Amino acid sequence: MLFSLSRLARLSVPAIAAATVLPFGSVLAQPSGVVVQEAAGVVDVAAERAVCGPGAAPETGLQGDVPAADRSSGRSTQGYSCNITRLGAYPGRGGAITSTSFEHCAYMGTFFPGNLLDPLAGVQVVDASTPTAPVLSTVLTEPAMLAGTWETLKVHQGRKLLVGAGVPALTGFGLLSIYDVSDCARPRLLNPGPGTDLTMPLPITAHEGGFSPDGNTYWTSGTAPGIVSAVDITDPSAPRVLWQGLPGMSMHGMGFSPDGTRMYLSNNLGGLTVLDTSAVQRREPNPQVPVLSQTTWTDGWATQHSIAVTYDGRPYLFTVDEAGSGGVKLIDVADPAAPRIAHAIKLEINLPSNQDSMLSSAMGGSLFAYDSHYCAADRPVDPTALACGWASSGIRVFDVRDPFHPREIAYYNPPAQTGRNAELWNSVHAVASIIGVPILELPAVLQSGVAGQFDPGQALGERSGMVVAGDLSSDWCFSAPEWRGDMLYVTCTDNGFMTLRLDPAVYTPPADQLSTVGS
Repeated sequence: MLFSLSRLARLSVPAIAAATVLPFGSVLAQPSGVVVQEAAGVVDVAAERAVCGPGAAPETGLQGDVPAADRSSGRSTQGYSCNITRLGAYPGRGGAITSTSFEHCAYMGTFFPGNLLDPLAGVQVVDASTPTAPVLSTVLTEPAMLAGTWETLKVHQGRKLLVGAGVPALTGFGLLSIYDVSDCARPRLLNPGPGTDLTMPLPITAHEGGFSPDGNTYWTSGTAPGIVSAVDITDPSAPRVLWQGLPGMSMHGMGFSPDGTRMYLSNNLGGLTVLDTSAVQRREPNPQVPVLSQTTWTDGWATQHSIAVTYDGRPYLFTVDEAGSGGVKLIDVADPAAPRIAHAIKLEINLPSNQDSMLSSAMGGSLFAYDSHYCAADRPVDPTALACGWASSGIRVFDVRDPFHPREIAYYNPPAQTGRNAELWNSVHAVASIIGVPILELPAVLQSGVAGQFDPGQALGERSGMVVAGDLSSDWCFSAPEWRGDMLYVTCTDNGFMTLRLDPAVYTPPADQLSTVGS
């Protein structure tokens, strides 16, 4: 079926995706019964810019942009910083897709098969007890760790558990390893049998994963198909599947209500599915997990994950879109049957009016342009700050004490590793740079064009011909920046693991700080 451009623009991003073979290889269809929210006037405004203090190396263009001139001249290899100082780093051979951390340690995710080229193949455990000089402690080499962990590597702080699934290519099958990280620098495998032994696979698919709040259930989701599995890890030595379902054709990351009875499941089409997980939480026999609501929006897709927080006792989510310039949405979930977009956090480069500038600078940078990916609130109750990893825009930190008027207070975009593609075996960015076109931004570009906000002349520039062989002239910061007092533990795909310190003039850690990723 052929569409005119004007009709195509009137469709929601999910509907556009439904008619398209997405970059990650699955043909998707929009589910029935979805509520589409436009939220005009809320999702088309950028957060207030940070005011940089002494010693800054500020961005030279739009908020979040790495201009084409900076990429071509080499300026982007110096990075940009505002109210953040880099203390130390352990680059390894790149930071895969997402990594995680616990106490003074970081666990660097793996990307298959590039990870296998490293003499230290596996999840590298980094000891950052001396923040200025992080060092390698050990390497986890179980099959799931070698097969690529994608977005499954997570820590439960209360139970001191690290879990990761094997995901060699978008969706993995059967592999899941569980570690005791009481000694964070030397994780101890707890399940040498099911999930780790290749002859004893678990009946799961995985692309994403996350813990229930009590840490007794580890949930996985697949992209193609969108099978969701609840794995009982009450006894970590004997993981077993409690429930499986297919709430959508392609599901992504998740978040949970504090009591674990609601799952806020991301939809790769763009949107949020709320599931009632009470029966799993209670460990009922043959549990049922009904869908309470399905909500989507038109300004972003490949929704990544949700962080459940409360303000003045009212439940909200910070929900992150991975593509299409969706940014981070504040969603009111007081009524789980009718979630409501209350506000959003975006950078100037994400706005519809700047999609032409985005295309001009992002060409040659591969599939992603300037997209949010994973965030962490500094506490779940009345959070004061939100730190986010933003593809090509680095680490962005926002004051969210008033979530309806967020403002950026700091950023750190690490030095671009231009020309080092062949060295960064564990960087998904280096591998994906075979393609130079930011394909994941095409729906946003189409919408901008039909709205009359796209200037083709502005979109054309010195990098427009770079449709293949990207040059790593920016980095992709996909992992959640984790709070450690006035520091952040961060991992980016090219620069690897870094410790950053926030200027005390812009951030004071609350006494009850508790880094909160959502699952």
